[in-house]
Formats: sequence, structure tokens, C-alpha cells
Amino acid sequence: MSADLGRLLGEVGAVLLDFDGPVCSIFAGYPAPQVAAELVDVLRRHGVEVPPDLASEPDPLGVLRRTGAAGDQGMTRAVEDALCAAERRAAETAEPTPYGREVIVAAKQAGMPVAVVSNNSAGAVNVYLAAHRLAAYVSPVVGRAYADPTRMKPSPEPIRQAVHAVGGPPSRCVLVGDSLSDIDGARAAGVRVIGYANRPDKIETFRAAGADVVITSMGEIAGVLI
Repeated sequence: MSADLGRLLGEVGAVLLDFDGPVCSIFAGYPAPQVAAELVDVLRRHGVEVPPDLASEPDPLGVLRRTGAAGDQGMTRAVEDALCAAERRAAETAEPTPYGREVIVAAKQAGMPVAVVSNNSAGAVNVYLAAHRLAAYVSPVVGRAYADPTRMKPSPEPIRQAVHAVGGPPSRCVLVGDSLSDIDGARAAGVRVIGYANRPDKIETFRAAGADVVITSMGEIAGVLI
């Protein structure tokens, strides 16, 4: 446990968690590239000419972003609906992140509100939380804005929604995330940020991006809170 982590957690009153990474691996049993390919098929079935780089996009959220950027709201809704359905199925076979549950339970027991702020759909997050008996520990769940990918992180909007729901202020909240979009969104929202480097190559990247603390295991947070 680093002294910096202990000091940071002692200075905040609420924990905001990204979902895919700190809480679970949502696509562990239903791989993200498969979901992305299915979303591309949705586009093709609607008569969209799909360029090669989009056809090979492995990230479902990348397909959604690209579709939204094209400006056809009907197509964006079609891809959004398909992705929401796929995410709910994926949540049923998601793999829990080691110590993710312990962090949620320990924070709540310490009197700290726990929120999830995710670029995945709120429906998928709620499926997972219910299946793993965590729903009572987490409120609110702020998921992806419907068919408006510009409002996903790194936009600070969903983080600000969570901060408002837990009673803020932003400086007394910390977001735990495993991507640059989490760190950039947290910075823009004025909240503290812990970079969860679940791959070694993320460590220096997160530090350079301005994470307050970088961890390599959710167990580091659990060790402070328990």
C-alpha cells in the first residue's frame, strides 16, 4: 500500500468506479470483438457501406462512436439498441475483477457512497450488480447516455452526474478507472482519480496523464478500506 493512496482515500468521501475494469471484465464470456462485428452487421443490414477500418474495429464502443459521428440518428439508435442488448447478455458472463467486490463493500461499510460511472449501459451494470448481490451497495449507476456517444467519458458529464447524486463536492470524490478517458474525464470534472493499471504498459501512461495515484490491483484500495 502506498502512502499516497492511503492519504488520498482519507481525503475523499465518495468512491466512483468505472465498471469494465475496476468492477469486472464485462466481455470476458462474450468477447468485445464479436460484439463489435455484430454491430457492424447491424449497419450493413441497414444498407450502410462500412469502410474497412470500421469493419475491423474490435471495440463495440468504437463502432458506436463512429456511427454517432456520421450524424444519422436513426442508425445511431439502431446500433445503441443492439449494443445495449449485447451488453446485458455479456453482463451475465462477466468475470469479476479481483477485489472489486471487496472495494465496493468496504467503502460502503466505511460510510462512503459508491457509484458506478460507465460508458457501458446502465442496464448492463444493473444486471451484473444484481447477479453478484451488489445492487444494495451502489447508487447511483450512471451509464452511457442513450444514442449520444459524445456524452461518454472522457466527457465529464456522467462523472458530474454521479458527483451530484452522491452529494459532492467534486474534490471530495475519487474516480477509479482503467482508461485514459476515465482520467481525462475525472480531471475535467474536478474529481480525484486513481488509475487502475491492469496492464503494465498503462502505469507510466496514467502517471503522465495526471492520475493522482496509480495502482495495479484493486486489492490495494481494499487494503486501505478494510
